[in-house]
Amino acid sequence: MRRPLTIMVSMFCGVLLGLLLTQAALDRELGFNKLRFGPWIGNPRLGGIFADPYSKAMLARSGELPLGGGEGLTLVAERDSAGNALSAHCTYTIAGDVPPARYWTLAVSSRDGRLIDNPSQRFGFTSSEIVRGADSKINLVASSLPRAGNWIPLAGAEPLRLTLRLYDTPLANESGGVQPIWPVITRLQCP
Repeated sequence: MRRPLTIMVSMFCGVLLGLLLTQAALDRELGFNKLRFGPWIGNPRLGGIFADPYSKAMLARSGELPLGGGEGLTLVAERDSAGNALSAHCTYTIAGDVPPARYWTLAVSSRDGRLIDNPSQRFGFTSSEIVRGADSKINLVASSLPRAGNWIPLAGAEPLRLTLRLYDTPLANESGGVQPIWPVITRLQCP
């Protein structure tokens, strides 16, 4: 009687350990082939046929539809350029150059990808609507208080994610050999 009970407990522990390890592998941000550009993280293989099995399982679980290799590249930032987690309570500038792309979008969302409700219903900017400086660099402010210029309103108390989607970019086919320019995320004030 003792031996079958030991076998059942061992099997249960093995299955539980396997499920926990699979969960941990699927929770890796953007899979195994990710590239880091300052605070921005991207995976050019995520939407292609060369995505690793864990990335494919992660996408199947989330239901996300990534950009394919020929379409572009998605970069996400959950930390500022100094390494601090992005928070809706703080004020940030997103400034500098954007990697080469025919078109790009920059949006603010919660960590799980939901748009954060705000009174102005503005969730980000696109390359066709942003007002650029004389040097053609971008300069956006993300804050809970209204600001002049390119302002992205922040609301709520959730941790934030910035998502920069680059459409028709040469970076989508790179494997990490090119170090492009990227916008710098600077925290201005935080209560």
